[in-house]
Amino acid sequence: MPIFPLPQFEADLKEHLDAEDRRRYEELKVPTSIVVRFGFMKMVGEFPYSGTVKPGCGSKVVIRSHRGTELGEMLTSTCPNSGCSKSVSRQEMLQYISNSGGRDYPFFSEGRVLRLATPEDVDAQAKIEQSKHELRLAARDVAQRLRVTAKIVEIEPILGGEVLTVFYASEERIELRDLYRELSQRLGVRIDLKHVGARDEARLTADYEKCGQYCCCKSFLKVLKPISMKSAKTQKATLDPLKISGRCGRLMCCLRYEDQTYEDLRKRLPRKKSRVGTPEGDGLVLDSQILTQLVLVELDQLGSDGKIRQVAVAVEDLTPPQNAVAPPRPEMPPAGFRPGPARGGAERGGGGPPRQMDKPAGAPAPREGDRRRDERRPQGPQRQDRRPPGGQGGPGGQAPPSVPPKGPPPQGPGPSRPGKAPPGPAKSRDQEVDELMREMDDDFGPGQRGPGGPPAGGGQRRRRRGRPRGPGGPGGPGGGGGGPGPAGPG
Repeated sequence: MPIFPLPQFEADLKEHLDAEDRRRYEELKVPTSIVVRFGFMKMVGEFPYSGTVKPGCGSKVVIRSHRGTELGEMLTSTCPNSGCSKSVSRQEMLQYISNSGGRDYPFFSEGRVLRLATPEDVDAQAKIEQSKHELRLAARDVAQRLRVTAKIVEIEPILGGEVLTVFYASEERIELRDLYRELSQRLGVRIDLKHVGARDEARLTADYEKCGQYCCCKSFLKVLKPISMKSAKTQKATLDPLKISGRCGRLMCCLRYEDQTYEDLRKRLPRKKSRVGTPEGDGLVLDSQILTQLVLVELDQLGSDGKIRQVAVAVEDLTPPQNAVAPPRPEMPPAGFRPGPARGGAERGGGGPPRQMDKPAGAPAPREGDRRRDERRPQGPQRQDRRPPGGQGGPGGQAPPSVPPKGPPPQGPGPSRPGKAPPGPAKSRDQEVDELMREMDDDFGPGQRGPGGPPAGGGQRRRRRGRPRGPGGPGGPGGGGGGPGPAGPG
């Protein structure tokens, strides 16, 4: 059944409430001190009041501050005999200021409250607010003409017109003497230049933040302290600058509100890679969440299916581990592994030894010459000597003293197989290469060298190195060498 309000009942209730408010207002006493907020920067001051009218919270008052006559807003009263339930004592106010920033809090006491604002005062303040745009454009024009790198952020005129405050932002120290003189002459009033940072600039120009609320720096924050990146890393899962930065481009001021809470909760969580006890057994800490106070633990005991188990446990359910060291786990085969029969003679049905490796079908068997060459290949450390530019067989024509001269080549047109050389002085690199080429000729077929001359391979090797050829072709008399080094007869 709907309820309809009775007109007579509503009228009687309104008359009763009005009478109650009048009675309470008459019981109030005139406050002797008032806390006032004034200026674009939301400065706060406690000024004495000697009027006869009893103002209420939020009333507009005309004050005389350190800047001049301006319009302010009453916050509360601090006199002990005010009688208002919303008034605070002076000790409570000073305690609030100390907790909010102490000496950095913009609090003033040099001034007084003149009167409550009249409608004429409110209209005059509205006209002043409308003239700010023209004053700001004029100040920016002067700064541009003087080529001053400072950015004019805002201009604040006051009700009495004694001073005009110009807020500017600059990344470096600049000389503003000319700007001060030009602005004073053009605007015809005393100028007060105030330098502001990025956060104060946002306080003057910003309105709403991404959370949907009015910017904290403009609504209630009076002391703008720097924020560390450590707070952002602790509270945010991502460090995207668009998500952790405010209108000023710096880290958001609200990160300071819960910083202490996050720090206390983080101290309760165990460190990663530490061993803890859970209701399901001991395990290793993999990860944790600060707000939910949950810890991800990898248990020592495998599951019924033989896989590793991971459980999320509340920090209240954690206990000290029973075993300081994790017990060894059985080796798990890799994923997709399927065991098969071992390869060997039994698999092929024969009684021979098991195969060491499988070769592709049709692969040629190693030749006898290759096997002997591999056996004769030196296995010691690589020789460090190198053939100098003027060595044997080159343009210099003489071998270095440390390298013995090359012996005479084998005689006879047919291929010959040299025997094992007796131990003697160390051979040069060219001698070793020539000897190896002769052995290859013996292993793979008849040699391609001329009668009494060095093997053709040596001549090809020298031609690849860019050395001049001898008068004879490769395989001919004197072939294979370009200098007066040892050669065959002819």
